[in-house]
Amino acid sequence: MDDTGRGDGDRPTREEIDAIMLAARVFVAIAAQSVAEVNEQVTLPQLRVLVMIASRGPLNLAAVAQSLGVHSSNATRACDRLVTAGLLHRSDDPTDRRNLVLELTRDGRHLVDTMNEKRRTAISGVLEQMSPARRRRLVPLLRAFARAAGEIPDTKAWALGWTTEQPLGGTAPDGSAA
Repeated sequence: MDDTGRGDGDRPTREEIDAIMLAARVFVAIAAQSVAEVNEQVTLPQLRVLVMIASRGPLNLAAVAQSLGVHSSNATRACDRLVTAGLLHRSDDPTDRRNLVLELTRDGRHLVDTMNEKRRTAISGVLEQMSPARRRRLVPLLRAFARAAGEIPDTKAWALGWTTEQPLGGTAPDGSAA
């Protein structure tokens, strides 16, 4: 082992890997809890549809099916249930009457926003347990970790069940153009 605490050159140590796995368990638990709180209202695939539309804006059924990687009939059934539940609004596309436009209703937006706010509150509670100095040092480290992982672009964030701060343009949380 060299003086930086590394064993085999630039390879991550077991301690580094274990620390990231421990943090990942916290993030997964926070995400799972926020999903569990809306689980009685929607299924996970339905939640993915809502988050996708919240992140990307109005979509048609073909875009939903393609993004979910499912047959259009499966996407139609999921969207029909969301329309019936009052979480999604379906209307004719004014530019192409063969297409339907899917948009969140006020209740659909509220469900997604509530889920995300619960995540923010839980993360804030964890961060409050850390000193301000450690929190400041944590931000660039987490951004570097996300970049090293191939940081998921805003257009794909819905696939994991969360939205971005600036889903339809503006500046991404790392300061880059969204």
